[in-house]
Amino acid sequence: MSHFENGHLPPEYRTYIRRKGLFLIFLAVLGVLFFILAISKGAVYIPASDVLRILLGQGEESRFQTIVLNIRLPHALAAFLAGAGLAAAGAAMQSILRNPLGSPFTLGISQAGAFGAALAVMILGAGVMQSTQVGAVSILNPYLTTIVAFIFCMLTSMVIVAISRLRGATPEVLVLSGVALGALFNAGTMFLQYFADDIQLAAMVFWTFGDVGRAGWNEIRIMAVVVAVCLVFFVYNRWNYNAIEAGDETARGLGVRVDRVRLLGMLMASLATATIVSFLGIIGFVGLICPHIVRRVIGDDHRFLMPASCLTGGVLLLASDLAARLILAPHVLPVSVLTAFLGAPAFLYLLIKGRRP
Repeated sequence: MSHFENGHLPPEYRTYIRRKGLFLIFLAVLGVLFFILAISKGAVYIPASDVLRILLGQGEESRFQTIVLNIRLPHALAAFLAGAGLAAAGAAMQSILRNPLGSPFTLGISQAGAFGAALAVMILGAGVMQSTQVGAVSILNPYLTTIVAFIFCMLTSMVIVAISRLRGATPEVLVLSGVALGALFNAGTMFLQYFADDIQLAAMVFWTFGDVGRAGWNEIRIMAVVVAVCLVFFVYNRWNYNAIEAGDETARGLGVRVDRVRLLGMLMASLATATIVSFLGIIGFVGLICPHIVRRVIGDDHRFLMPASCLTGGVLLLASDLAARLILAPHVLPVSVLTAFLGAPAFLYLLIKGRRP
């Protein structure tokens, strides 16, 4: 039976596609507005018109240019990239594992990445505590830090994939496994802290506070490349994820190599998580709640779910970072505090609900 009517798409399907396209456009516009607002607001107010002129290379006020280009622009870019990367990783994990509670934070992957980054900084000498324009911890070797964080993220991902393939492994079992792995790596981090000197201890405690303000241009370039590669991979596999949502047997019947797609998907999600966590620290719950927000609005179709989750994650982290800088101004809260305030009730809601949304 053909899905076309006289060679044309049915009106209902065109309406279905148009609604999702409009939602993507709405998120993109919202992202631009929050991006400009995040640069405009702060201890020194910069009018949005001046922000646009500076971003377009037409600014005349040198003080505003210095603030925008050296401080707030990298700050906003780091927030958007981290939110987009974590949300994409969460959407991919929820689909690959067929678990609505899947995310880098709930499965212990963020904690593993933070332990690996701390290990690189403390043991392998990849970081040093010093006063810089972007934060108190300066990464001397970001590549080494990312590689070590990635190794521990991958170890955790492989354990989660292995558990998911056990007979009778329910979504609750996977989440409890993530809780156990997260506790294990938190204990490892505390073990390092116990033997650290004062400067190392301060660096490690500071590291556990997820904060987009510590990223400089070098870190942003690395995050942009990694997040872009992972997003292209996820979008390329959108039809495979749609098939897996219907069940492993159905997906195999449609020619999807489920085990390979699952393994590569977890690999890319871990790469994005490791890169973000190793530069910014642990930022929880963004990867969990953003895909659910999008599913509530436009459904499970991964052709639209994946880019919409990225945009939602970027907007959410921009808004959270903006609020973190303004709520107790002139004091600046770590953005992970606000994402936890938002994400913890959502996580409890999903646990209590006990079924797929």
